[in-house]
Amino acid sequence: MRSLIFSILFVFCGNVCADQRFFVDWDAVGEESINHLVQLVRIDTSNPPGNETLAANYLQAVLAKAGIDSTLYALEPDRANLVARLNGNGSKRPILIMGHTDVVGVQEDQWTEDPFGGVRRDGYVYGRGTLDDKDNVAAGLMVMLLLKRFDVELDRDIIFLAESGEEGTPRVGINYMVEQHWDAIAAEYCLAEGGTNIIENGTTHIVGIQTTEKMPRRVTLVARGTPGHGSVPLSDNAVSILAQAVAKAGAWKTQVRLNDTTRAYFDRLAAISDDKDRYRYENVENPDETEKIQQHFLENFPYHNSIMRTSVVPTVMDAGFRKNVIPSEASAILDIRMLPDEDVEEFYVQLAEVIDDTRVTIIPESIYRPAAQPSAIDNEMFVVLERVSARLHPDATVLPTMSTGATDMAQVRAKGVQAYGIGGGRTVEEINSGRGAHGDDERIAEAEFVRLVQFMWETVIEIAATGARRS
Repeated sequence: MRSLIFSILFVFCGNVCADQRFFVDWDAVGEESINHLVQLVRIDTSNPPGNETLAANYLQAVLAKAGIDSTLYALEPDRANLVARLNGNGSKRPILIMGHTDVVGVQEDQWTEDPFGGVRRDGYVYGRGTLDDKDNVAAGLMVMLLLKRFDVELDRDIIFLAESGEEGTPRVGINYMVEQHWDAIAAEYCLAEGGTNIIENGTTHIVGIQTTEKMPRRVTLVARGTPGHGSVPLSDNAVSILAQAVAKAGAWKTQVRLNDTTRAYFDRLAAISDDKDRYRYENVENPDETEKIQQHFLENFPYHNSIMRTSVVPTVMDAGFRKNVIPSEASAILDIRMLPDEDVEEFYVQLAEVIDDTRVTIIPESIYRPAAQPSAIDNEMFVVLERVSARLHPDATVLPTMSTGATDMAQVRAKGVQAYGIGGGRTVEEINSGRGAHGDDERIAEAEFVRLVQFMWETVIEIAATGARRS
């Protein structure tokens, strides 16, 4: 049955081929790709501590067997980054295929499957990293193997970067590569994580291409007051001061502001929506309607509310140590995700004005991902992504998206690289199931993972292969 499904979904033939010189047996390649994903999932690279060198060694061995040289770059011995390059004729600038080998940790007792077992069941691969981000790593690996296998002549170098440290420690990964080994990965375009396709009634309805992301700019609020016995109320109770500050920050309705990505997102979404939703999407910047529309988004689809403004979300509070002691200090963390063009320092000034209490100190977190302009949606790469999508998903609409989370594309975008996040497909039910990235029982549908490999392959062939169709 699995072979039949792959044959139906992924056969190249006639005028649907990315390039008819290369016939890919997606039945066999699909199984090969899934096997690499399973093997990567079985390598525990939970961050902390990471141990990404174990995954890099696996990738290096697979590449070497295929005759592809690679290099390990490590700021710390156990946390290596792998870079492999297939050389083109140099007539165009390189393409970077990027994925991170580290994963977040797990609460193993909450999983029904071994999170590092790579279990295949009912058409899914289960395990930490199947969606974030060993699927992209395995897909990038497979594209490199196919390019070598078919001896594809290239106008562009294709660079494969399997990076460490994306889950909170980019100093050993993308920061290290950008700051100390940029020549090894410098490119015109980048393909990485961050895209999500939406499946409805068994058909891909939306192809989401991540073209920008919000900036993590968290702060800690520290409230200070007079300590004392819990039996005697005080006017400057640090806990009360903190609670009032957190409430004000959490209720703050920040400015609504679109960029090229989010404006195109809502415009395209309006074109495929029913009348009520179309009206909302067409009026998101209408000052007479914005508040009502935002409230609807907040209650029904919080993502839409988030991508239109810098968000301020209280996530952690720390106050007191005994039930009968008023502490002198209390603190809270605000997870602030800024729009790409936000003036960071000015925003902190505005936050202080909202809180309006000199007894509360705002302490910004160190910036570890830089600000960067959204990637364009009218260049060669995006046109190719749209064309490949039309071929593989003829009933789908391509939506440029802004991620509310953070990826290491921020660092390469800041270097001037046009970066695009792609991914496999999921139903809305699956997205809301809790089995997603960072969730328990994280899993990916096998067929959708192979679609990701095919999507990446066709994109690379069309934009980089010598003599490939360009129109």
